[in-house]
Amino acid sequence: MIKVNTYKDLIVWQKAMKMTTFLYKIIKKLPKEETYTLSDQMRRAAISIPSNIAEGFGRNSKKEYLQFLYIANGSVCELETQLILCVNINYLSEAEIQPIMNLLSEIGKIIMTITKKLNSNTSN
Repeated sequence: MIKVNTYKDLIVWQKAMKMTTFLYKIIKKLPKEETYTLSDQMRRAAISIPSNIAEGFGRNSKKEYLQFLYIANGSVCELETQLILCVNINYLSEAEIQPIMNLLSEIGKIIMTITKKLNSNTSN
């Protein structure tokens, strides 16, 4: 079993950082008029995922950790929605967003696994 000493050891955080880095690269393809609207919102949602995973891990209570994981998962859903919108309005193609969507799916599944495990563990 892998020892988790910091949030940086969490695979879910590592995947979220990879996804966010990739998203920053793909956002550059959006039209300039979206710089302060959709692009900005997508960056905030993406940044929120690893940030909330890290902040929750750094808290001293299981209850707070769970709350931050739920927020991170909400941001996963938000970003998926924004990426689908980018395809629907022809800003990006399905092929362009697929790697990010795959990572978001993995991240969401890991978050839900962690939350279920934390909820089933009665110790604080």
